Amino acid sequence: MENQSSVTHFLLVGFTFSVELQFFLFVVFFAIYLLTVTANVAIIGLVRLDNRLHTPMYYLLSQLSFLEIWYTSSIAPNLLTNLAGWKYISFSGCLSQMYFYFSLGSTEFFLLGVMAIDRYLAICNPLRYQAIMNGQVCVQATAACWSVAFLSVFFLILLISRLTFCQPAIINHFFCDLPPLLKLSCQDTFVEEIIVFFFACSIILTSLLFTIVSYVYILSTIFKIPSTKGRQKAFSTCVSHFTVVTILYGTVIFIYVRPSVSYPMDVNKFMGVFNTVVTPLLNPLIYCLRNKEVKEALRKVMNTKRSQIDGITYITK
Repeated sequence: MENQSSVTHFLLVGFTFSVELQFFLFVVFFAIYLLTVTANVAIIGLVRLDNRLHTPMYYLLSQLSFLEIWYTSSIAPNLLTNLAGWKYISFSGCLSQMYFYFSLGSTEFFLLGVMAIDRYLAICNPLRYQAIMNGQVCVQATAACWSVAFLSVFFLILLISRLTFCQPAIINHFFCDLPPLLKLSCQDTFVEEIIVFFFACSIILTSLLFTIVSYVYILSTIFKIPSTKGRQKAFSTCVSHFTVVTILYGTVIFIYVRPSVSYPMDVNKFMGVFNTVVTPLLNPLIYCLRNKEVKEALRKVMNTKRSQIDGITYITK
């Protein structure tokens, strides 16, 4: 029984604003959440409907969109209920939320690394690209991203679940995050902090290293292309992915890749909102605005729907 927590529920402080401001934030975040789900579902639908998008690059993009839906869904509903006034979460619910949040986040890092390698092969080794990045390899690579992430995070959450937490069980955040949760433990958490730190470093920095190395080779190859048009075309296939990588890694490294949990939590709340609510919406918008083929596919679908509506209207008249 000594490993069992004496706490059954946690109080999530969330944002301590006025009632009017919290209501305004509820409306804003609810709208962002709906837009995020809609935009990512639209990306998945476009990839499935348009034959021109049946390539490894867009298969990986659809996987990223699918992941973003669940990633933001693991946090956004809890944020909304917190703003609405319900600030409690059960101990098991807290562990479950952390498990899915970190599992999906780790999967995203692995997936972005695979997408960087895909761009490297497409630009630096185009003659063998189709043979290397075939459908089977894409499925195996994404399956490995999901399985490794979920399995590794399971052991991390198992370690955290064995800690003893004491009253008052107040988490200074809007969701169950590891740094504020470790502060509530009655035990010395030095070992757990070190494990969490090295876990974050191994996941984030390893995938970042693959991404950086891939882009070093990509840029060196692009600069060797003689024509300006060819360089622009090659670079355009990478700029969306590079933008997403920069935003995501910059935010997460600021929050987690640090040797101590004793840093201002209010700053992390705002960074957490950006990472879990805003970034999942930015990703599909960035790919739609910066990617010519996605914009053409979207335009094609919109024209088809418009023609169908015009045909129905004509028949009705």
